[in-house]
This record gives sequence, structure tokens and C-alpha cells, in this order.
Amino acid sequence: MLRNIYLKTLRDFRVGILGWGLGWGLLIAAIFTTVPSLVSTPKAREALIALGPSFAWFADPIKIDTPGGYATWKYGLTVLVVALWPILAESRFLRGDEERGSLDVLLSAPRGRVRVAIEKIAAMWTALLLMALVIGLVGLAGARKSAGEVTLASTVLYGANLALIAAFFGSLALFISQFTRERRTAAGWTSGLLLVFAVMDMVHRVVKGADWISQLSPVYYYNLSKPLIPGYEADARGFLVLIGLTLALTAVAVWLFARRDVGGVVIQMPERRAKPAALPAGDWSLGSMYARSLAMVAWPAFWWTVAIAGFAGWMVIIAKQTTDQLKALMSSSLGASLMKASGSADITAASILSLLFIFLPILLMAFAVTQANAWSADEEEGRLEILLSTPQPRVNVLLGRFAALSTATVAIALVTLAATAATAASGGIDLNAGNLAVASLTMIPVGLLVAALGYLFSGWLRTAIDTGLLSFLVLIWFVISFIGPGLNWPDATQKASPLYYYGNPLLHGLQVGNLLVLLAVAAAALVLATARFARKDVGV
Repeated sequence: MLRNIYLKTLRDFRVGILGWGLGWGLLIAAIFTTVPSLVSTPKAREALIALGPSFAWFADPIKIDTPGGYATWKYGLTVLVVALWPILAESRFLRGDEERGSLDVLLSAPRGRVRVAIEKIAAMWTALLLMALVIGLVGLAGARKSAGEVTLASTVLYGANLALIAAFFGSLALFISQFTRERRTAAGWTSGLLLVFAVMDMVHRVVKGADWISQLSPVYYYNLSKPLIPGYEADARGFLVLIGLTLALTAVAVWLFARRDVGGVVIQMPERRAKPAALPAGDWSLGSMYARSLAMVAWPAFWWTVAIAGFAGWMVIIAKQTTDQLKALMSSSLGASLMKASGSADITAASILSLLFIFLPILLMAFAVTQANAWSADEEEGRLEILLSTPQPRVNVLLGRFAALSTATVAIALVTLAATAATAASGGIDLNAGNLAVASLTMIPVGLLVAALGYLFSGWLRTAIDTGLLSFLVLIWFVISFIGPGLNWPDATQKASPLYYYGNPLLHGLQVGNLLVLLAVAAAALVLATARFARKDVGV
């Protein structure tokens, strides 16, 4: 598979194809197998159908008493995490090779720029199609035992729809990378837009008359297709819109790449004609490794702060609306019986918001993945060798970088706390201030744990594999904590995820034992990462 660029690139994606394909396929199979037990009685089925509209903001509750309808409704937008793989890959396709200098070598073969770009993109699309096929085949295995209405065609179309939205965001990352000098900037912007588009898709299910806002989001067209639901098929309009957007972004990106300088950007800011400035010897960021690292992480941390804090505020609005709808439901005879059966005495915005707060640690984990990717890339591309030649002790370099990341993580958590409290106060929602502070600040060790593991993995793995493994690990943790309880997975499985130790602090406050577990594991990973970096050959 090393004969040409297409096969070489496809070979590099083998872990992603199997990891994401098998992972999500097994999840769908598990849902198909478990859902029948949730609607084993007419009363249970009626209760599930009644609860669906209260959570319509997440996905349309269509035939949720069927395995396919339940999977589409409850786990609809969570599948968008699969898009992180092509986002990281396609932002690295060209811009990453330019940063490393390997693109110059590749183009000297000689090979035309357009050919290089097209072969890499074709490999990504092939990988996504193979992932879709794996999802379809593995998902069908679960459907065979519990959902006779689900066919191979429906599961493969489900995988194809997921691959298509992932391809769109990958092409968006490729397009944005033509305007940035670093691939991490393009990946960060695209990840932020992924979150924005997901929220835009929710708007029409939350605000009446706001359909036009949702129709500006590609996620809206992804959700038009519901092949797993009996009687529904893939929506031709949704498929065509996503295919058209993906091809258009890809074509423009390749056209721009073919016409700009290698290593340059499409829009070059004009240089001021002035005498050369002196070296910034007195710049604050050059005073220490920590200060320099803080300056490097400041800009991406700012945008991640905006995204995470903004999403927290949006979740508060969603929680208030869901609470009002559930209270209306509970006032009915069916609602009273549900309340009695569940043993719940009351429904509050805090209880609903606590269910949604799990998304915030996930977003902070995603930020940590990007920063771990940056550390690994700096080593792989030789920037750390230059830094260590100054000279700087290796331990100081790693710990200074991690300390700056820790500072940024704390800042994100504090701003998120302020945004959540302000939104709740403006909406008249009564939240326990202490529990809210714990819920926001306990995210910090979760994010630092992911970063420490990323630093540790980089001691043995290349950047692409390190980032892929770390992002897939985050996905597995999310599946265990968010989906596992609904599938009645055992407690031993739940404890494998750090989100288990994050718990439900918005309702239960600080759990000191769980917090110490997170801090201990993060510290151990950081110590091992430091020891490995201090002894290994840099760049190997």
C-alpha cells in the first residue's frame, strides 16, 4: 500500500476505520439489543413515548418505542463526535505537511499539487465509506436479534449518512486550513463551527418559527435522514445538500492550494514598510517556559472558552424549557404514575441541567486533546529540538507547557461558571451556588487527565496515532458514561471512565474521594510522561 499517495494515506487510516467503525457499530448493536427491555410492557412503552417530546430539543422523538427510533432520538447528535477524526486528519493533510516541510519533498517527486491533494482527499472519503460499511454490518448483528424491521440497507445508510456529515466537516477543515498557517488553528476553528452548527440545528426544536436558522446548519440536513426508523428512509434532499457542500468546499480548497505558495496562506496581510524591529528580548512571554507556553495556548484557549461557556449558557435555557414541559407532563395522570414509579418527588431545572452538564467535561476533554496534539506535533516536527538547544532542561519544558495548559483549563472553567450563573440568574433559575462552582471546577482535573495521557502517549506514538487514540479514548468514555447507564452496563464498566468520578456535582456537591482519584491518575500519568520524555530520543 506504499505505491502511491492514495494507498499510503488510506493505510494510515486503518486504525481510524476499525476504531470508529467497530466502536460505533457495537454501540448501535448494543442499543438494538437492549431497547426491547425498555418497552417490555404497555405501560413502559406509553411512558417512554410520553417523555419523548420533553427532550425534543436534542432530536425528533419519532417512533421512539422502536430500537431504531430510540437510537436515533436519544443518541442522535452524539454521533457528531465521529467528525473529529476527519477534522484532525484533513487539517493535517496539506497544512501539516507544509509545517513539517515534507510537502516540499513530496512535490519534488515530481507530482502536481492537485494530484497530491485529490489522492489524499480520496483516501479520506474511502476511509469514511469503509467506516460506514463496518458500522452497518456490526449494527445489523444487533438488529438481527431484536429488531426485525432493521435491514442491512438501513444500517448501511445510517453509516453513510454519518460518513457524509463527517466528510463535510473534514472538507471544511481543509478549506479553513488554506487561510491559516498552522493546522491546529484550522482544526480548532472547525471544531468550534461543529459545536455552533449543532446548536443551530437545535434552535428550531426550541424556538418556534426559527426553522430558517436551523436550515443554515449542515447538521439539519444530516438529521433529515432517519434510515433506522421503520417507515423512514434516507432523505434525498439531505444527502444532496451535504454532498454538494462537501464537493464545493473541497473543490475550492484544492483550487486555493494549487494557487498559493507552499507554506503560505490565501490572504496575506500587507507588511508595513518600516525599519526592522529588534528581537523581542524583553517580551513577557520569553521570560520562562511557562510564560512562553501560556502565550502559545492563549488564543486557542480564548475561543474554546467562548464555545464552552456559550454552550453552558445554552444548556441552562434548554434545562428551563425541559423542566417546564416535564412539570406539565407530571400534572397528568400518566405523569403522576411515572413519578410514583420512579420515586421522584420533584423535577427542578437543576436536576435537568445536571443531566446536560456531562457535555461540558467532554468539551474540555476535546480542548485537552488539541493541546496534547500540539505538544506531540512540536516534537515530531523538530520544534522541541530547537527549544532544547537553547539549552532548556527537558523536565522544565514539559512541566512549563503543562502548567500553561493547566492555567488555560482553570480559566475556561471559571468563565464557564460565571456564564452559567449569569444565565441562570437572568432566567430566574435557582441553582445551588456551591454545587454549581463544584460542577464547573471539577471539570479541571478531567481535562488535565486527558492532557497528561496525551503527553504520555506521545512518548511512544506518532502524532496522528497519539491524537487518534486519545480522541477515541474520549469517545469510549463518553459512551460508557452517557449511554452505558441506559443500557444497564455494570458498575465495573462505568468506573473505567473518568466521567464516573466526575459524577453529578450539580446535585450532590463535592465528592472528595472521586476528586482524589482523578487527581491521582492525572498526576501519575504526568509523572510517567515526564520520565519518558526525559530519557527518550526527541522525535523518536
